[in-house]
Amino acid sequence: MIKKLNKFIKVFGNSSYRKAALNGAAAGIEHETVLKTLQCNTIIDVGANKGQFALAARKCFPNARIYSFEPLSHPAEIFSKVFDGDNNTKLFPFAISDETGEAEIHISHREDSSSLLPIGEKQNEMFPGTYEVGVEKITMKKLSDALSVSDLNSPVLMKIDVQGFELSVLKGSTELFSCMKYIYSECSYIELYRGQALFPEISEFLAKYGFKKTGEFNTSFDESGKPVQSDFLFENLS
Repeated sequence: MIKKLNKFIKVFGNSSYRKAALNGAAAGIEHETVLKTLQCNTIIDVGANKGQFALAARKCFPNARIYSFEPLSHPAEIFSKVFDGDNNTKLFPFAISDETGEAEIHISHREDSSSLLPIGEKQNEMFPGTYEVGVEKITMKKLSDALSVSDLNSPVLMKIDVQGFELSVLKGSTELFSCMKYIYSECSYIELYRGQALFPEISEFLAKYGFKKTGEFNTSFDESGKPVQSDFLFENLS
């Protein structure tokens, strides 16, 4: 409760964050700690939802180009309102995957917990209110279908928040890995969405492309104190 109150105070204490909140998007201020340590000219925001992360990125990098991807129609609509007039932010209304075509996304009662993977019982147990309320047909594409090398002004940060679908996003983005300095991704230690890849598998995959874990943030824990999921920063050291 105190954590939520502190976030409320910080959000409404910033004019741009306050305006976004009134439009339905609460800035992801929990990401500012890591963002402030980086230098970025391009942000690839996969799983943008209503623009929570993009708002924090815009505050930390006022002149950066932001490319955001959000397949769900309702949060994408809010995102568009929040960033109306920001010519350096572009929203793509589809999901990033290693496959192209159409798929059904499982919509959570809390929209930012929606996933292309079925929502598991553990997810709703650990994060109450994230149960499935419906599905929506969406489009999937590879990252290179939307962006090219010429679009990416280094240093480039790719952020991923896709509720268990991280490995598919990464596999669909390998053609542009050489342009990326950082990958900042939420990963889980336990299965919350059915069939998801866990942190060790994702870390091993990224290591093959020269990315090494250099930070861990915003960890959630279960009642016994064991870590459930975190936001991980990987840096391209190749």
